[in-house]
Amino acid sequence: MNSSFLQKFRLYETRSNFYMIGRDKNRTFWKVLKLDRTETTELNFYEDSTSYTEAECFETLRRIHEGNRSSGGLKFVTTCYGIIGFIRFLGPYYMLIITKRRKLGEICGHTVYGVAKSRIITIPHASVLTNVAYSKDEKRYKRLLCTVDLTKDFFFSYSYHIMHTLQRNLSNNAEGLTYYESMFVWNEYLTRRIRNNAKDCMWTVALVYGFFKQVKLSVSEKNFRLTLISRRSRHYAGTRYLKRGVNEKGRVANDVETEQIVFEDAQDGNPVRISSVVQNRGSIPLFWSQETSRLNIKPDIILSAKDPGFEATRLHFENLAKRYGNPIIILNLIKTREKRPRETILRGEFANAIRFINKGLSKEDRLRPLHWDLHKHSRKKGTNVLAILNRLATYALNLTGIFYCQLTSDLRTDEFQNQNPSTLENDNGESSSHDLPSKDETPSNMAAEIGDDSNDAKEDRQKEATMFQKGILRTNCIDCLDRTNVAQYAYGLVAFGRQLHALGFTESTTIDLDNPLAEDLMGIYETMGDTLALQYGGSAAHNKIFCERRGQWRAATQSQEFFRTLQRYYSNAYMDAEKQDAINVFLGYFQPQPDKPALWELGSDQHYNAARFLANATPENSRSTMKRSLSESSIINESSPAALGQVGKHSLTEKDEEAKGLSDSAPVISTSETAKIASSLSAPPPTLEEIGLDHILEDDCFCDAGHGDQCTCATFDMDWVSSSGNSCEDESYGRSTVVRSFEIIPESTQVESEICVVESDPSNRKREELIVEEEEEEEEGISGIPESYVRWVMDEEGHFW
Repeated sequence: MNSSFLQKFRLYETRSNFYMIGRDKNRTFWKVLKLDRTETTELNFYEDSTSYTEAECFETLRRIHEGNRSSGGLKFVTTCYGIIGFIRFLGPYYMLIITKRRKLGEICGHTVYGVAKSRIITIPHASVLTNVAYSKDEKRYKRLLCTVDLTKDFFFSYSYHIMHTLQRNLSNNAEGLTYYESMFVWNEYLTRRIRNNAKDCMWTVALVYGFFKQVKLSVSEKNFRLTLISRRSRHYAGTRYLKRGVNEKGRVANDVETEQIVFEDAQDGNPVRISSVVQNRGSIPLFWSQETSRLNIKPDIILSAKDPGFEATRLHFENLAKRYGNPIIILNLIKTREKRPRETILRGEFANAIRFINKGLSKEDRLRPLHWDLHKHSRKKGTNVLAILNRLATYALNLTGIFYCQLTSDLRTDEFQNQNPSTLENDNGESSSHDLPSKDETPSNMAAEIGDDSNDAKEDRQKEATMFQKGILRTNCIDCLDRTNVAQYAYGLVAFGRQLHALGFTESTTIDLDNPLAEDLMGIYETMGDTLALQYGGSAAHNKIFCERRGQWRAATQSQEFFRTLQRYYSNAYMDAEKQDAINVFLGYFQPQPDKPALWELGSDQHYNAARFLANATPENSRSTMKRSLSESSIINESSPAALGQVGKHSLTEKDEEAKGLSDSAPVISTSETAKIASSLSAPPPTLEEIGLDHILEDDCFCDAGHGDQCTCATFDMDWVSSSGNSCEDESYGRSTVVRSFEIIPESTQVESEICVVESDPSNRKREELIVEEEEEEEEGISGIPESYVRWVMDEEGHFW
């Protein structure tokens, strides 16, 4: 099959038109796209359906030059590597193009690139531009757009669907090229006009924002590649204090999908064994916020009472189930006790939400929460936090499994994109799980049978040897940056051991923390954590545990953490407002209109979005006329249909009940695997006691509302269990009874910053006093800075360790 995507372009101009000439990688055909330069406020283009040879293309250009000689002829503008999109503010349309790219790595022969240099070009000719194009507001919008640095952390591929997971890409159930509507494609809005009018998407590239890193490693003299990809969601995207919690569509802030891919170096003609595992991080899916403050480095957490039925929370977890299948394991790392209640307020409400949602779900589909106070345990001397997190990760991986298969050469060609490897999206651009094996098809009943050597039996055995990940581990702390990154590394390390074993590189399924491979993986996760923290929080991540693991001098670690805290504070207080405006313009969540207030004249939309839930929820394809609602639900002329279908409060629809596997359809892949690997990976998962979780999580309970069978409020934490030890319901509802909401407090009322918390059991008072004493341990001072100030920043008030 010939490739049908373009990789290199040359842009020419005449007085009346731009001509984009594109060719494929192998120089087998050339295409022409013409853009009209005579219209000042409209985007008109014509795509020539003819495929030219190189000679025919240059002959066409010569004729264009001759026909326009009187007005200056045809002029070369620039070489480029794809169109990022088109945008208009108050005046003309602009075209964003990639003028330089850099190779980041490759997945099964498909190259992944980063944007090295970009350019914005005004489409109308200067002779027809109106005064609006030179107005102060137009220039400011243009400068604002240019603050989105496309050369940092944006990546794309011409032949691989980098916005989707490997498991999904290796499915053969495809329906057209709808991958731009993925939640991880950040230029979806910018490309919408050309995609709606052109016959295909060969002129544009789909940009994913986040992190991409690939390294070559070896074990036992066998070489392999490790790839770590983080994809940030474009829904409810923004900066730390301006985007918190969940919006009315169930989208959460800082929603990041992280995929870890391991594959052996390809040898010509031989199958390639490949494995991947996916995990997720995202803000606590409740309506909560924090006010940016230049006076308070750690502003109050404000919990809204606008969603008593946890509708938005339920929508969020339904979306996760559609994308990844069940089970959904929630690793919640926020604090259990505080001198001044902040995180604990969210912890109690999150436990309530999970318990409430689980009431309407079947036992196998219930959310599985794990509450573990990483901050407290990391401060205890002699506690090996990573070892404990490894056991938690083992428990999660035993439930979800990993993806593993063998690829034949026909799936490792540059025509991968044209195999249409799964565009399994529903009407809202989200993935579905119709065609996966049922949830009962665990690795154990997919193991190869050895007795029958017939061709049909061999083919069946090859298909059965492929393993699928079904379900997801969702990790969060407060910011989903620092503590979350440590936990994600622990999960990645456990998965790494199983991936190497599946590929036949190791005899054991585990990797010791002292193994050099663990150090290599830690370095990559640390870099990923720094990248994501800079994007969302404004500074590199706090890597205290990683530094201690490497034996770094404590004073140096404290200094590093201290100055990162100050950097994050400065960014949040002084830089984030403009950064949020730039994101909203780039994603199309704010579109300037004549005679309407400019973007910089509007206030923050964070609390407004939370307040209007259930009262003024707007359709997905309309924009609110109220003050600056900039979630993805407010895009003008949204082309995608209405959002996620509504499901009853306590039950899933029939379609959801049928779609309980992972969102990727079962790949039809030619595979071959030894019985040894298949049997070792298909063993029944060990129990909590066998992996040692019973020593970490004192109350391993799965109970229902009636405390019959099993309890799904599942606090899983000895410090979050009621002192009575026998009532999960009383604990989750009694821990905190006071929440703050902008909607229920009159503006004239002065509210104290201190939030009251009512203890459900007086006997807990002594326990809390002990914990307070622990939190008041002395920290070493930093030279030149008062020790009391360092302790304020480094301990409780500076960051969320």
